[in-house]
Amino acid sequence: MLSPERLALPDYEYLAQRHVLTYMEDAVCQLLENREDISQYGIARFFTEYFNSVCQGTHILFREFSFIQATPHNRASFLRAFWRCFRTVGKNGDLLTMREYHCLLQLLCPDFPLELTQKAARIVLMDDAMDCLMSFSDFLFAFQIQFYYSEFLDNVAVIYQDLLSGKNPNTVIVPTSSSGQHYQRPALGEAGMLEGVEASLFYQCLENLCDRHKYSCPPPALVKEILSNVQKLTFYGFLVALSKHHGINQALGALPDKGDLMHDPAMDEELDRLVVRSRLYRTPRQHRGKEPGVFGFQRRGKLEALERVPSALAPTPNLYRWEPRE
Repeated sequence: MLSPERLALPDYEYLAQRHVLTYMEDAVCQLLENREDISQYGIARFFTEYFNSVCQGTHILFREFSFIQATPHNRASFLRAFWRCFRTVGKNGDLLTMREYHCLLQLLCPDFPLELTQKAARIVLMDDAMDCLMSFSDFLFAFQIQFYYSEFLDNVAVIYQDLLSGKNPNTVIVPTSSSGQHYQRPALGEAGMLEGVEASLFYQCLENLCDRHKYSCPPPALVKEILSNVQKLTFYGFLVALSKHHGINQALGALPDKGDLMHDPAMDEELDRLVVRSRLYRTPRQHRGKEPGVFGFQRRGKLEALERVPSALAPTPNLYRWEPRE
């Protein structure tokens, strides 16, 4: 059944809002690049599998960064995949550096830009020492804000710098995420970090920014809530408040609440099954280690079990495994 939202919008607006053409273009490119493999299954089945993976959020795995950041759904899917894949880092209490977190991001997206990881780390570390250790939860929620609202935050930095220097806020917007370009955040000196700007004036500028432009922004009501509790605040203070705000995390919808961040019952159940199965294969090998083919049999069994672990993957395995396009 069509939703009321769908019926209220003209067709072209709905297609643009949901980025349907982006996915159709990507699907056709994938179809052409893998036509020899797909011919034996059929085009209809290919499109079914492709859009199932989009709905499940697994379509972003191991894809190029330009595709991962192309739509809000892709960004949310990537955040969810990163959390599910590396949740055990936080569960084990491990602390990692910015570059180590960047290496984890590159396991899912080989060309993920270092600049975005650095910006996320600065939210946690306040630009003090970028080689300091960070907890998984601190980095994850800072990274969520920086990655999902990247264009918004780049423009907030420009507005903040203008207010700090007494100029009229410059609300000229950088190109949207579809351009695939990244912009260096204006350097904020020590005075800019400590002094801050008037919160009420800052909110007026941000409200205008959200109203005029259509890239992803935090809900204005929640931004107002953050800024109404203080008279002055710094740029990094604003970013920290965004990353820790429960309502903004819920509105974005990619990650669970902080208290539930280490819990993923479905994933834990599958991991327990994998451990049990690996033990079953290990036991016979201890008694028959010299028998031909034992190692190969054990390895095949583990690989089959690994393939069934959902992690960031779909509840059911996809028919096709796409490789990143050059």
